[in-house]
Amino acid sequence: MIDGAVVERAVAVLRAGGVVALPTETVYGLAADVANPAAIARVYAVKGRPADHPLIVHAHDLAALDGYVAETTPALRALAARFWPGPLTAVVRRGPRTPLTVTGGQETVAVRIPAHPVTRAILQRFGGAVGAPSANRFGHVSPTTAAHVRADLGDAVDLIVDGGSAAVGVESTIVDLTADVPAVLRAGAITPTQLGSALGRPVVTRVGGSVRTPGNLPSHYAPRARLVLVAPDARVAEAAARAAAGERVAVLELPGDAAAAARTLYATLRALDVDGYDTIVATLPPDVEENAAVRDRLVRAAAPR
Repeated sequence: MIDGAVVERAVAVLRAGGVVALPTETVYGLAADVANPAAIARVYAVKGRPADHPLIVHAHDLAALDGYVAETTPALRALAARFWPGPLTAVVRRGPRTPLTVTGGQETVAVRIPAHPVTRAILQRFGGAVGAPSANRFGHVSPTTAAHVRADLGDAVDLIVDGGSAAVGVESTIVDLTADVPAVLRAGAITPTQLGSALGRPVVTRVGGSVRTPGNLPSHYAPRARLVLVAPDARVAEAAARAAAGERVAVLELPGDAAAAARTLYATLRALDVDGYDTIVATLPPDVEENAAVRDRLVRAAAPR
């Protein structure tokens, strides 16, 4: 059941130029009116986000993106029909309603239709689009509950809408539709094979390139503790050696199921931080498409800071 009073309050804050933390099926987002430059500037300031790091534009449905994108291409329509609302972000040409302050100065825009029913109701009632990165300090572990947002941002946010725990648990797949060959720029719950099936042509995975997208810095999604990646059969020895050297060490245990691992990854990292560990020893799951998102987040979380 959607609380109408919560929806109305969130819409009022957005229309007044405020910043609202909204639940999505991936992670919680920090939302502001795309059309309000001061509100968008606050999102960047609250997160400590570099100005050239683009936001994702969220809307209620494909029709609501009219003007925010240059055109609704056949490829965008095909992916929307299969995956929206859901954990997919598409990079397309920017429309006149999307300011360059939202795109990091690029002529491309990342767009998404989230699946969380509360946020969809807020976006439908709001009537426009919001720019929304994850609702945490830049570079840190993304939030999957309202409590995570409060712990990170506190009073810096005008309103936190509690929509429960995120069902997916890692950020959306980002696919670039502006090149000749569609390319996944950030791994998520939707795989290149699934995207290729919807488009009727291959989709590649691309690292780097001219299009800047959220979450692709070498160091990102990092807990306060040091994250160390080792081979599966080396975890116990690595943890023991570090403990002997005086470190407080945890071994990261994730479910073997890919979806469950993604759903619990960030909450587990945050819990280990709360417990005050110095080091987290982890191993990458098997290198298959379904594990790509968790592998990517662990590699970035373990990168030098």
